[in-house]
Amino acid sequence: MKQKIVLVVSIAVGLLAAVLTRTYLASKDAEIQQLKSAFLKKHQTIEVLCFAREVPSGTILAKSDLGLKTVPASGLRGQALTEEHVIEVIGRKVLNGHKEGELLFWADIEGGNPIGGGLAADIRKKMRAVSVNCAGAAAVSGMVRPNDHVDVIASFSFPKLAADGRTMIQEIVTCTILQNVLVLATGKETAKSSIARSDAFGAGSYSMVTLEVTPREAEMLVFAEQIKGRISLALRNRNDTYYEKELPQVDFEKIRGEIESLNQKRQGELNGGR
Repeated sequence: MKQKIVLVVSIAVGLLAAVLTRTYLASKDAEIQQLKSAFLKKHQTIEVLCFAREVPSGTILAKSDLGLKTVPASGLRGQALTEEHVIEVIGRKVLNGHKEGELLFWADIEGGNPIGGGLAADIRKKMRAVSVNCAGAAAVSGMVRPNDHVDVIASFSFPKLAADGRTMIQEIVTCTILQNVLVLATGKETAKSSIARSDAFGAGSYSMVTLEVTPREAEMLVFAEQIKGRISLALRNRNDTYYEKELPQVDFEKIRGEIESLNQKRQGELNGGR
């Protein structure tokens, strides 16, 4: 009888120990799952579209130009394009050249996201949109359009002493302050609104041009307008990424002193150096 009681107690203790062990393990499993979920949430990755090869500016995208790349989701979710966007970008033109492995964004595509949330969605990361007063001849007779590339030229009027050392005169100085800048909008027309138009110049006149610039460049443009500088745009070929170094400030003396050499240089280049 005593042996039976000991046996029953032993079985009961064993069952209790098993239940307690199971409960403990279950709680640890739940704790591990919570830690795992927190880790995945913090370090989650997504697959986004990238360039499968190097593509030059103006390339019409084909499926073979695109690949997938696994990247951290933080900061890219909702911005980079995923596999579901492939059908929407094939046949579209890229604005700038890209190297193999670089990620693809709507801002890289001519016309941007056709259903995107306004102009802000087309501004590239770390860039800003700034509007400047620029119309008529200052905007190449109004032919500057969204997605064009321009150089920004500004003219300023400064007071200075005349040669007699007593009289104050106004001196006009012109300089190129930015080169190869992307035009985001002309007036209220953006690449998104113009892509559906059949006529390239059907949007009418405008008095404001919105440019994509860095924060430091934005300050320069705002300052130029605040001191009543006149801003003009020089339209350039979208595929021309040439950067002119050390462009001088131009005043009347500069023109008078260099006009002959500039014309000789131009004729030499037009005639192939002959």
